Amino acid sequence: MSLCKDLIFLILQFCDEENLKRTAHMLEQETGYFYNLNYFEELLLNGNWEEAEKYLSNFTVVEDNKYSTKIYFEIRKQKFLEALDKHEHAVALDILLKDLKVFAQSNKELYKEMTQLLVLDDFREHSLLTFYGDTLSARKRMIQELRTVIEANPLLQGRTRFPQINKSRLRRLINQSLNWQHIHCAHPHPQPHIDTLFTDHKCPGPDNMQDQMNKEGSLPPTSAPLYVSSFMGNSTSDQSSVTESLSAATPVNIGNLSNQAPALEDNKNHHDSSNLKSPRSLDENNIMQVASSTEFLSRCQDSANELPVDFPRTLERILNVGSTPTTMDFHPVHETLLLVGKCDGDIELWDVTSAEKLFKSEFRFSDVKSASGLVLEDMEKNPGISVRQVLWSPDGLLFGVAYSRHMIRLYLYHKTANYFEKKLEIDAHVGSVNDLAFSKPHDKLVIISCGDDKLIQVWDAVTGAKQYTFEGHGAPVYSVCPHVKENVHFLFSISTRGEIKAWLFDNLGSRVTYDSPGFCCMRMAYSADGKRLFSCGTNKNGESYIVEWNETEGFIIRNYHGLSKCSSAMVQFDTSSNRFLAAGDEHLIKIWDMDNAEILAVIDADGGLPENPYICFNKNGNLLAISADDNQIKILANDHGRDLLQTSDFVSGDSSGYLTESLRKLYVNPIPGPLKAVVAGGDATTEEAPNVLEKGNPEEPAESIKVEMPNISKIVEVSRCQSVLLTSEVKTNLIRRLVYTHAGNGILALAEDGTHLLWRWVKSDANLSGEATTRCAPQLWQPKSGLLMINDLPENSSDAVTPCFSLSRNDSYVISASGRMVSLYNMLIFKKLRNVMPAPPAATCIVFYPPDNNIIAIGMDDSTILIYNIRVDEVISKLQGHSKRISGLAFSTTLNVLVSCGVDTQIVLWDSGTWEKKKSTVLQISVGWVASELSETNIELEKDQKHLLAVHETQLAIYETSTLRRVKQWTIANFCTRISHATYSCDSQWVYAAMRDGILLILDASDLAPRFEIDPSAYLPPRLSGYVDPVVVAAHPQKPYQFGLGLSNGGVVVIEPLESEGRWRAIPALEEK
Repeated sequence: MSLCKDLIFLILQFCDEENLKRTAHMLEQETGYFYNLNYFEELLLNGNWEEAEKYLSNFTVVEDNKYSTKIYFEIRKQKFLEALDKHEHAVALDILLKDLKVFAQSNKELYKEMTQLLVLDDFREHSLLTFYGDTLSARKRMIQELRTVIEANPLLQGRTRFPQINKSRLRRLINQSLNWQHIHCAHPHPQPHIDTLFTDHKCPGPDNMQDQMNKEGSLPPTSAPLYVSSFMGNSTSDQSSVTESLSAATPVNIGNLSNQAPALEDNKNHHDSSNLKSPRSLDENNIMQVASSTEFLSRCQDSANELPVDFPRTLERILNVGSTPTTMDFHPVHETLLLVGKCDGDIELWDVTSAEKLFKSEFRFSDVKSASGLVLEDMEKNPGISVRQVLWSPDGLLFGVAYSRHMIRLYLYHKTANYFEKKLEIDAHVGSVNDLAFSKPHDKLVIISCGDDKLIQVWDAVTGAKQYTFEGHGAPVYSVCPHVKENVHFLFSISTRGEIKAWLFDNLGSRVTYDSPGFCCMRMAYSADGKRLFSCGTNKNGESYIVEWNETEGFIIRNYHGLSKCSSAMVQFDTSSNRFLAAGDEHLIKIWDMDNAEILAVIDADGGLPENPYICFNKNGNLLAISADDNQIKILANDHGRDLLQTSDFVSGDSSGYLTESLRKLYVNPIPGPLKAVVAGGDATTEEAPNVLEKGNPEEPAESIKVEMPNISKIVEVSRCQSVLLTSEVKTNLIRRLVYTHAGNGILALAEDGTHLLWRWVKSDANLSGEATTRCAPQLWQPKSGLLMINDLPENSSDAVTPCFSLSRNDSYVISASGRMVSLYNMLIFKKLRNVMPAPPAATCIVFYPPDNNIIAIGMDDSTILIYNIRVDEVISKLQGHSKRISGLAFSTTLNVLVSCGVDTQIVLWDSGTWEKKKSTVLQISVGWVASELSETNIELEKDQKHLLAVHETQLAIYETSTLRRVKQWTIANFCTRISHATYSCDSQWVYAAMRDGILLILDASDLAPRFEIDPSAYLPPRLSGYVDPVVVAAHPQKPYQFGLGLSNGGVVVIEPLESEGRWRAIPALEEK
């Protein structure tokens, strides 16, 4: 019975992988082996009550025990309350009499109370249901409670957890069976046909084998001598000495490595797997890969036992990177940081310890600055781009990226602040850049690149200036390998035709030229100690070779056996610990001891590998990264590697208080014990931040309460939200500040270049009220005089500018600054009325004092705050309390305070009567994130001014205004990018947050939990989506569901829900499908 049960689980796994969901759920119900809790909760969340009860009834019925009774009661009670909420009293009465009647005998008082709900206009008037909330939140609370009950139910214990099974286990068993059958064939064929699983596999006899081989074109490789010459020429030799060296080369017979293979065609994309000759494929589902010979297969079966314990072979982590990884590199110092380049041009940094993405940089053609007009035009016509190589500099402070289109980029990595800074962008080659490397000849760090234009280029890593150009290859250059020996820096390069050249860092040309084995397109790599040189590659016929070279004499020492001779893609390899060679081949990782030509071991990393996986060791060889199917990277480790990956698991806090006592009284037979909340998405907590009092003594933090993080509903279709892009004939750069007029019929933007743009909606047949709407576009407002409101900019264009402005309550005046003078403008005629407060220090934040528009508060670059009377041109007070520039100011007229915040992450409370400092606190930066020098903290008061929203690039937090006690917080722990900006809705019920990757999050202000997510494609046209990011958010002053975005291209977009819906809501499950 046990094996039968195992088979059922394997079939369930197969159905899940093949998306046969209905079949899987039917099998679950018929066998009763697995209770799919996720499926059951999905039914409840979508209100599919009948299906949920039908599924449950196959495992337990109402009368089985008190746990089962409670499950059924909670489902029917929720169905009853929802019918009342829809005012469908007839339906509710039917549920009460038919579905809930069964519980009346055990709890008559409760049944009577539920009957009384029928006569209420709103059942929330009942004292026990005051906090019922909306339908979705009520369902989620029910699901959370039922999860605890289900896990405690003896009839369901052990059935809610699916056993841990390696991916595609059923396929793998079939694969092993076919391999076993193939081994026992009387005449095993190197490339067997697998046509069916209905009968046992059997290779054809000798009479038919020759015909089959002729059809497939299978010919054994020939043997021939290979002539090689010395790798290292004399550094002072000229071209004649090189010729002499070549003519004196000695022949070395290297067995079955053939140099009789025809030269590769001059194909600039030869190194792409699509241009390699593919062997005959098996069935399109790739259900089986058989070994090329029985001898090799028998060696591999016991190889795991032969693998030394210091080789990383245990699967420890799986990274889901979203698209196919094309290249990887571990940080040379921080060994658990993995840099990943992908097929879509994006680069990511992962911490393999926590399996978390620390940073992502998406490739955008709009960001390309270095390319010529022709290159940009070519990119626009053919936008596809991938990353060909990523590589850390030896000290780990820089990394380079080579792209499949023209250019390389050099990034500076700030580990303490956890972000990349693009340092250089170089239009390096015509066509693809195929490889890059770092070297330090003459004590100057350089970047070396090679490309389809047959050139090797050497660039200064500081200035980007070209140092050398090496010419001489007759085909695209596929890879480069720099090295230093006895203080002599040199460089190897290999072309797609298998031509190898050696260069010194001078202008005297290549020192030697020779051919790779089999004319392979190869990569070279040294052992960790730099004493042994290896190369690995594949030629156009699919033959792969991995060899060791005698660097001094220039001949092949060892040819390692076991690589495929019919590969359809380039075989990638790496070296480890001065002992191991490893290569990704035939959906496996093949391993050799450097001192033995025979294959040492073969591992499959628990399966799911592509035909030729990319592999990468960390510096000490404790970790091995392997590209896998389904856009994954698998991390293997040895014992020392597992020590590196030790992390503390997240422990959920007690959230039994999340459900009110009054609601718990409605439950039948409540089960004792606290209800554990689950935190998903970002981190939403109400953990206190210690307040910093005037004397510097921190207050005691309040009790920490973990709350549930609801699922995020995605709005990824344009039809699910309305947007209008505001156009302008005035050309500007990115929008830094944005605000609606107080009347709600206009929107004012301030661009990086100091230009103000004002749009107004006017009354028309399409917009009778003249209010801001997405139904029609507003007009760019400009007086007949043609005047523009443009701020003075710093004389030194390299100075950092922090634009700021504030709009008066009557929308008649705006006071603004962009790094120089603070200017007052008349909004009706666009006239500059006066300049005040010349820089330095520059104004970085401005706000009008609500009781008196003649008084403003100005935050300065030198960390001070000036209270200034515009009318009399007088400084009323100068406030000092921050250590870095001021980034946010807000007045509370109800509490008579001014709240300020700065780049120092400090929030300070000032008395607006005496201008004395009352209290301060420091924003607690999330674990693993450190504030960068350019990060800002912004603040905004909620509608009643009792609370304030603090916005930092790493988190959102809500504080009590009077005490600066933090009551809620949400961090970006599970999001790939930081926050650009966020704001309250006008009713303070929502928080609109723009992420740096263009995603918009709509959070519930009551618990700072993300409720909705909007993809850039939903609010930007296709020509802009993916290339333009939101920079700043502004909320409409009267419409809680409308907000505007200032964009990085100088545009503005206004967004609101569909007019038919009138509010943000989740897409129903049926519509999502």
